[in-house]
Amino acid sequence: MNLRKSMLTKSLIRAVATAFAIAIVSGACTSPQSGKMEEKQEEDIPKFSGEKGEVVLMTVDPGHFHSALVQKFMYPQISPKAYVFAPEGDDVQQHLSKIELYNSREDNPTNWEEVVYTGDDFFEKMLAEKPGNVMMVAGNNGKKTEYISEAVKNNIHVLADKPMVIEPAEFELLKSALEEADKKGLLVYDIMTERFEISTIMQKELSAFPEVFGDLEKGTPENPAISKESVHHFFKYVSGLPLKRPTWFFDIKQQGEGIVDVSTHLVDLILWECFPEQGIDYKTETQVISGKRWPTSLSTSQFEKVTGETQFPDFLNKDVVNDSLQVYANGEIIFTTRGVHGKASVIWNFEAPEGAKDTHFSMMRGTKANLIIRQDAPQNYQPTLYVEPVAGSDAASIETGLKSALESLANKYPGMEMKKSDNGWEIIIPEKYKNGHEAHFSQVTEKYLEYLKEGKIPDWEKQNIITKYFITTEAYKLSHQNTSN
Repeated sequence: MNLRKSMLTKSLIRAVATAFAIAIVSGACTSPQSGKMEEKQEEDIPKFSGEKGEVVLMTVDPGHFHSALVQKFMYPQISPKAYVFAPEGDDVQQHLSKIELYNSREDNPTNWEEVVYTGDDFFEKMLAEKPGNVMMVAGNNGKKTEYISEAVKNNIHVLADKPMVIEPAEFELLKSALEEADKKGLLVYDIMTERFEISTIMQKELSAFPEVFGDLEKGTPENPAISKESVHHFFKYVSGLPLKRPTWFFDIKQQGEGIVDVSTHLVDLILWECFPEQGIDYKTETQVISGKRWPTSLSTSQFEKVTGETQFPDFLNKDVVNDSLQVYANGEIIFTTRGVHGKASVIWNFEAPEGAKDTHFSMMRGTKANLIIRQDAPQNYQPTLYVEPVAGSDAASIETGLKSALESLANKYPGMEMKKSDNGWEIIIPEKYKNGHEAHFSQVTEKYLEYLKEGKIPDWEKQNIITKYFITTEAYKLSHQNTSN
C-alpha cells in the first residue's frame, strides 16, 4: 500500500472511530448539523502564547542537512525535547550526528533531547501519536507535498524546508493543503533563508528611495528588471565538516530539478523585493514566459566523494549517459509580475574553486540607478552591494540621495557606510550583520515562532507561497517542452 492510500485509509478509520465515540457520549446519534465534530476539530488545533517550551518539534524523515540547521541554536519557545520520525538508515543518523555536534560544542552548546522512532511506518506513527505540535520537514522532496497535506489534515502546524512541491501535478495538492490550513488556523510556512542576507535586505531597502533608485524598470525577457542567479556546489563543508549527501539527492524525482528547487528562493526574493508585503494573485498578475533546464555531469569518482558510494544506484540508471550521471540541477525562469520582468537562474557545479563557495548575483534595475549584488573573487566571495547610476542620470544627485538614505536607515541598520567604486558606490556593511547562511535558519525559525504566537501568517505571505510555487512548476512544464529528457 503506498503512502497516500495508507494515509487515507488511516484517516478514514480515525474519522469513523471519532464519530462513533461522539455518538456514544451524547447518548444518541448526533446529526452532522450539530456542529460537535467541528468544535472538536477546532479544539485540536494547537494554540500558542509565546510561553517557554510550548512548541514541540516533530522532525520527519530528515534527509537534508537543513533539518539540523533549524536546531543549531535553542529557542525559549521551543521545548528541548524534540521528536524524530524516520526510516532507518544513514539519513537519520547524519541528522542526529549534527544535533549531537551542536550539543557538544564548546561555544554556546545546545541541549536538545532527541526522542527517535525509526521504522517503515514512521509517518503513520507520528500522525497516530502526535507527541508534538509542529512538523519540521527537510528531506526527500518527492514525498514532501503529501507530508504537508496529511499534517494539515491531522491539525499539525508545519515548518518546511523549500521546496514544498517539485512536480506540477502536485501543485493543486499543495494549494488545497494551504487553503485548508488557512481555514483551520494552522500555520504552514517554508524556510526562506535568503531574505535574511544583509546585502539583499539593503538592496530591498534602497530600492524604496526614489532619489537613489528612481522607479523600478519594467524590463523585457532579454533584459529583465530584476535578475537573480545562484551558484551552488554538490561538494561543500557544513558546520566545518565535509557534507555527505544521500544518493537520492541526485535523483530529480526525489530532490527535484534546479528549476523547482533552489529557484524557489530566487522567485521568492523577486516578489519580496519588488512588491514588499503585497500579495500577488498568480492567476491574474503573473505570467511565466519561459523555462530552461540543463544537466551537471558527475563522474563515479565525484559521486563517491560526495555520497561515499562507489557506484550509481539502480534508480539513477535512467540519468546515466556514457558512464556519467546527468543531474538536471540547473534551470532558468523568465516571468512577469504586474508587468515587471524577472529572471531566476540556478547553477550547480560539483565543487567550488579553492577559496570560493556558493555565490549569489542580483541586479535590480531602476530608472536612476541599478542595485547590484556581486559575490566573486574581487569581493572575496562575500556578497557585496553596489549602487551604480544608469546612463544619463545625475550622479551627484544620486550620491546626495544615497547619503540621505543611509542616514534614514541608521535607526534600523546603524553603521552602514558608502564609498566610491569604479561605476558608482559600494555599500560598506559592518561585519556584525554578516552572520552567514547557516545562521539564517534560526532567523527564519524565530520569525515563524512570532507568527505562531500571533496565531496567523500575514495574508500576503500566504498568497505568495502559492504564487511562487505556481511560477516554479509552470516553468518546469515549459522547460520540459524544450528537452527530450
